[in-house]
Amino acid sequence: MSLIKLIFIILGSLSLIIGIIGIIVPGLPTTPFLLITAGLYVRSSDRLYSKITSNKYIGRYISDYRNNGGLTHKSKFISISIMWVMIILSCTFFIQDLATQVIIISLGITGTIVMGIILPTAKDSGSTDNEEN
Repeated sequence: MSLIKLIFIILGSLSLIIGIIGIIVPGLPTTPFLLITAGLYVRSSDRLYSKITSNKYIGRYISDYRNNGGLTHKSKFISISIMWVMIILSCTFFIQDLATQVIIISLGITGTIVMGIILPTAKDSGSTDNEEN
């Protein structure tokens, strides 16, 4: 195994850990880290790439992204909505420290920008370039 592949595996694994933490921590985006993980694994380990893309929880998102060239509007909307629900619940009921709330909200804004603007949006699967009569 080359040094570059080993570095990609390590970075991909770190990205996967951050993505999994993002499921729990409000404001920390999950999807971009999972996409980074897939990108690093595809360049370094067929076995790890296969494991992440066949995972029943996250594999569909990676496959949809790869096949459609981005996230659908629906996926973006659902991801951003869930993230903000968790941020609001956490900052309202569980996090009393103002500085921590500001950090969480700032991460949420960053996550929203990444998900909503930076990540490509896939064309709707219902639309076609050819009109059928």
